[in-house]
Amino acid sequence: MTINNVSNSQIANDLLQNTIVNKSSSDISASNSNNKSFADYLANAIDEVNTDQVKAYGAMRDIALNKTDNLQEAVQKISEAELSLKLALEVQSKAIGAYKEIMRIQV
Repeated sequence: MTINNVSNSQIANDLLQNTIVNKSSSDISASNSNNKSFADYLANAIDEVNTDQVKAYGAMRDIALNKTDNLQEAVQKISEAELSLKLALEVQSKAIGAYKEIMRIQV
């Protein structure tokens, strides 16, 4: 298999699909033990990034409507959301790079 024919979005979709499939099968095993899989940690991290983004959009809305009492706190929420998204994108980039590297390995 050549990696040149595979796009980054296709790799990301494959990783996400594998995560979703693994998560649904790991939900059963998670109820039996406290061991968390990589998919669980990844889903938790994505949920945290999403929560940060929702809070940031709320803070931006409040600033625009002049409903915020503490401007510094609102700006801090926006900055935290921006940093968490940047971190998530870097992790995605590293994961795609690792996937491509693994696909280059000849068996």
